[in-house]
Parts: sequence; structure tokens; C-alpha cells
Amino acid sequence: MTTSTQEIENFDSKAYLDMELLRFSTAGSVDDGKSTLIGRLLYDSKSIFQDQMDAIEAASQKRGEEYVNLALLTDGLRAEREQGITIDVAYRYFSTPKRKFIIADTPGHIQYTRNMVTGASTANLAIILVDARKGIIEQTYRHSYIASLLQIPHIIVCINKMDLVDWDEKTFNKIVADYKAFASKLDIKDVHFLPISALAGDNVVHRSENMNWYNGPTLMYLLETIHIGSDLNHIDARFPVQYVVRPMKNEYHDFRGYAGRIAGGVFRVGDKVRALPSGFTSKIKSIVTMDGDLQEAFAPQSVTITLEDEIDISRGDMLVRENNVPTIEQEFDVMLCWMNEKKMVPRGKYILRHTSRECKCIVKETKYKLNINTLQRIEDDVEIGLNDIGRVSIRTTVPLFFDSYRKNRITGSIILVDEATNETVAAGMIV
Repeated sequence: MTTSTQEIENFDSKAYLDMELLRFSTAGSVDDGKSTLIGRLLYDSKSIFQDQMDAIEAASQKRGEEYVNLALLTDGLRAEREQGITIDVAYRYFSTPKRKFIIADTPGHIQYTRNMVTGASTANLAIILVDARKGIIEQTYRHSYIASLLQIPHIIVCINKMDLVDWDEKTFNKIVADYKAFASKLDIKDVHFLPISALAGDNVVHRSENMNWYNGPTLMYLLETIHIGSDLNHIDARFPVQYVVRPMKNEYHDFRGYAGRIAGGVFRVGDKVRALPSGFTSKIKSIVTMDGDLQEAFAPQSVTITLEDEIDISRGDMLVRENNVPTIEQEFDVMLCWMNEKKMVPRGKYILRHTSRECKCIVKETKYKLNINTLQRIEDDVEIGLNDIGRVSIRTTVPLFFDSYRKNRITGSIILVDEATNETVAAGMIV
């Protein structure tokens, strides 16, 4: 793909910025074809440049491969290219005339579970790949459970390598039936199934001529049209304050605004709001953005809100509707995914970050650890180490304003940070 001067001149930057953004992650076992699928998606949608294509063609020839290895587009680390696997989360950005996309290519190995959680935590959609020859395996269960735990609204199960099972419809139908039986135990709302060949490009961007029995959409069509507008919570108004704006200029002499990103609900000029933790109420005077004032704003817009009354509000506070207040507690349970090689310390002290608020906390107790492969609780061994997921009870030094993760992924998530090293050691979903 090459970009001409005429195309650059015709580029409408405002229209591009206003396009809807879909974040999606890929997951699957080793060698299921995740990186190849993304490479095929980028190549067939003409979203890579000619010099990138030349580079991976040269790399493929150097490695003695018979075909252009599109997986090299996302496998950026030297160790990944040498082993032919994904280790770190690789992010790719591309767009079509209908949508913008951010792809998180996550690793398939068990020891990189933390990387999958990182890549999928902000995703609207997860693509789970299944090798048509192997069917549903342990890693499929593992990745589907994590997608369910992270409350990813949409799942696309791509049964890949259909070319290696002679495009057999019965093989596809059996895998679909097996997955549905397992998924019935999970909290997965919207699942789609696609028979594809990432290597050959069948049903990725272009419809396959080898599977006439399949009448559903291609992967690209699904990505462009799947409805994500209602994925965010537009009922419970939540506005964590990140920064207090005081311009200190003569023309804005008395301006005091509260800047942040709306985490849920809709805010309108004239609405009565309550500031937490003080509990004082006021009305919204204006909603300010770089492009001018708005009459209303909703998640996930970043705006500056001004109020009619002078209230003491600072970073870490939250604006909510007067009669729709989140849970305010110092003690709560979270499903914690441990991301550090140093194990969790029982009764250990950590820094907790939640929306724009930061405080110290103590891990009171571990209630159970989860065997992700069998979905069974482990209560006799509650030592939590790297890549483990468990339910723990946390107590903070100050009250937090939160919703359950199921209700709001933004106000229901936390991270724990090691006080000594400042490393992020865990990500948690409030139960």
C-alpha cells in the first residue's frame, strides 16, 4: 500500500477523529495463528505500507520460508521472531472508511496470562482463535474465562486453519457445539463463530470460495458493524476529577473547571450533581471542550465541567448525580490477577490506584485462588504468585467511590503498586 499526495490532501482529519473506535484483542493457544490473522487483516484491508511489506518479504526469505510470513508484522521482539511466538502484547492501529481500530495481539503461553489481561482490559471485543485440527483445548477455556472475567462484551470465535481439515463443515459445527456447551457456564453475552484460514485469507476480509456452506459475515464485516455504542454504562453518571483548571488569565479571571474523562452516564448543563467525598451539591454551569462548549457529554468523552457554586473539589474526587451515588466503602473484595514475579504478601501494604484516586491499602485475606482451566476454587492453597487469579479482601486508608466491575469496567477496576519499587503488581476487578 502506498499513500499518494492526492490522498494526503483529501484526508479529512476531523472526520477521522470523529470515527468510532473499536478496541479488540486476540487470544488463543500457541501456533493457532493470531499474529498471522492480524497480518492478513492488515494486508487484505490495505492497511500496511509498501516498505513494511518489503521488509517482511525479505525477512521471510532470509528465514527460508516458502510464503510471506504475515505474522512478522506484529511479532516485533527478536525472541518472538526466532521462536515464532508472541511474548509481549503487540499493539497495531489501522482504520477503514467505517471505523478506527486498535488491536492488542496477546500471547498464548500459560506463563504470559498477565499480558493477556493487560491487552484485553480495555477491549470492546475479543477474537479467540481455535485450531480446527485440535478443537477446544485447555487454553481456549483459559482465554474464554479471562474474557468473561474482564466483561468483554463481544466474543468472536475464529475456527482457523480450515484449509488443513479440507474446509469440512462437520468439523466446524462440532467445535461450535463444544464451545457453546462450555460458554454456557460463563458470563459471555454476545458470541459469533467464523470458519477462517488466516494464511489463505478465507473469510478474513474477503469471503471464502472454499466454504460455500457458510453464509455468515466475514471477520472484517463483523469488526466494522458490530454494535458497541451501548457497551459503556450510560445510566450511572460518574466523573472522576483528574485536574482542576485555573487559567490565571485576565479573560478567564474567575474560571474554575474540573477536567477528566467521563466514566459513565450522561452529564447535561443544568443537571444537579453531588461531589464526593464532601457530599455537597451544585448544578452544572457549563461543559467545556477544545472544540467549544457542549450542552451534554457522555462516556468516554474528556471534558471540563464548571459548577454554579464554589465547592472544594480536587483530583481524586468524583462528580455523580444527586440521587445516583456509587458504593462508598473502605473494605471490599476484588478478583485479582497477579502480575509480578514477587508473590503477594499476606497482610501486605500496597498503593492502590482507582480512577484518578490513589491511596494506601492492605490485603486483608485471600478467600480462594482460581484454577482457570477447570474453573474450580482452590481454598487449601491461597498463595498468589505470577499469573494467578484469586479473590482477595482489601481495606483502604480512605473511602473509595466505586461500582462493581460488572456494572462499570472503569469505576470497578483497580491496580496495586509496590510501594518500594513503584511496579504495578496486580490488576483487580471489584466484585
